[in-house]
Amino acid sequence: MGRGRVELKRIENKINRQVTFSKRRNGLLKKAYELSVLCDAEVALIIFSSRGKLYEFGSAGMTKTLERYQRCCFTPQDNSLERETQSWYQEVTKLKAKYESLQRTQRHLLGEDLGPLNVKELQNLEKQLEGALALARQRKERQLGDLNKQLKLRLEAEGQSLKTIQGLWSSSAAAENSSFPLHPSHANPMECDPEPVLQIGYHHFVQAEGSSVPKSMAGETNFIHGWVI
Repeated sequence: MGRGRVELKRIENKINRQVTFSKRRNGLLKKAYELSVLCDAEVALIIFSSRGKLYEFGSAGMTKTLERYQRCCFTPQDNSLERETQSWYQEVTKLKAKYESLQRTQRHLLGEDLGPLNVKELQNLEKQLEGALALARQRKERQLGDLNKQLKLRLEAEGQSLKTIQGLWSSSAAAENSSFPLHPSHANPMECDPEPVLQIGYHHFVQAEGSSVPKSMAGETNFIHGWVI
């Protein structure tokens, strides 16, 4: 049994739609290449994906084929107008080709669409990336050096301010000490008048004149001895 007729309509599933686009795009590019080789035909193919990515094939170069197409389709009657139009068209074509080349280069730098590139083109791309990386490192080192200089100047300024504040504190402390001198009668703070002592539990013994109490009793301490059991 043969395959049934497939209804052509938009694939709703996003993943299936992307897979189908990839397969059929590759098949279409392959068919265009085979047609140009087998039949010696000048073939140009341009494909834009739903995301805006460009896929193209030109057996004789896309710009050359487009110019040939315009010459075949556009036949104005006025020669001067034709020359002017042709000049503008050539300019637009060059700008378009340059724009497309820049887009391809940008995609290559982002790591996209690297499959068609040969070894030499990949080496050139690697050199471009290394050069860009070296420039980025130099810029970063320059900026870090400037930041270090700014931080050093700021720390030096803050250190000078701290020294100034410490000097003001020292001057203030010296002024306060000079404003409150010690009293002349108490030049030495440790030399103070003895305070009266409260004695509880016994009378202070004072030996009267002519008393017969031995001197040893007068020299005894006034503390009460403990009870002896």
